[in-house]
Amino acid sequence: MTRLSAITPSGHVQLGNYLGAIRRWAAEGTDDDVYFISDLHAMTSSHNPARLRALTREQLAVLIAAGVPPRSVGVQSDLVRELGALTWVLECTCTYGEAARMIQFREKSVGRSSVRLSLLTYPVLMAADILLQGAHEVPVGDDQAQHVELARALARRFNGTYGEVFAVPRAVVPPTAARVRDLADPTRKMAKSAQDAAGTVFVLDPPDLVRRKIKRAVTDDLGVVRYAPDEQPGVANLLEILAACAGKEPAELAPAFDSYAELKEATAEAVVQELAGVRERTTALLDDPAELDRVRAHGAERARERSRHRLDAALRLSGLG
Repeated sequence: MTRLSAITPSGHVQLGNYLGAIRRWAAEGTDDDVYFISDLHAMTSSHNPARLRALTREQLAVLIAAGVPPRSVGVQSDLVRELGALTWVLECTCTYGEAARMIQFREKSVGRSSVRLSLLTYPVLMAADILLQGAHEVPVGDDQAQHVELARALARRFNGTYGEVFAVPRAVVPPTAARVRDLADPTRKMAKSAQDAAGTVFVLDPPDLVRRKIKRAVTDDLGVVRYAPDEQPGVANLLEILAACAGKEPAELAPAFDSYAELKEATAEAVVQELAGVRERTTALLDDPAELDRVRAHGAERARERSRHRLDAALRLSGLG
């Protein structure tokens, strides 16, 4: 069974990405799984080409440094020719209504006189990502589940019209992970694309910067350390982060602290220790571009090999070639 997951280089990898997904990919991934940097998806809005290229390399290095098997890791654009061909075939299978009803397109286009066409069509590209690799399961959150449903619909329609080529994937809920919130505003998720980085801990932040950000985290004026996400979101966020690093439950850790200062200090040190090895290995990879290029090329070739017969069959059965 093949699982497929991706991360978009819209910003530097942050603590929530690492604790919520990347660390799990490294611990639970199999040789059949596919993990990739979705750099093509990052082009649906205005972007800086040099920054996109640098973030893509950085994210690839982070995945490998975190222990995700290199043979399972790739960069989306390294298969741009294969994905471009399959995306066109799938666009000729998809209807405008199906694409236009995608929630993210409707939300991001509301009130705007002009949006990029790619914002409408990128769910079809996402379907191509999934179907090209023969993925059976796609762990996604609620915001992406609709896109997997589109991939399912297109796979069934193609198979029924032209012949059996694609596995019909299903969305699966990823295992429960830490709810890492923004340190400056715990009512929102920590995000790599946040405008204000004060509340975001990035994987490659130096230890002293990590400590400063966590020690400045917003709490409240109650002065009691307890795990009550609704009443004390800032305190709960720190406990969630500490628990994720320690492999324990947040409520289990709360009684050990008499003050917010103690909680912040313990959380900061736990995060610094958790990220130390990943940061060191990522830096080493980025300082050795030849090795990173070698790993990237190997991952791309493996992805091509596992998808070549599927793409050839889709083109042939749809009347091309």
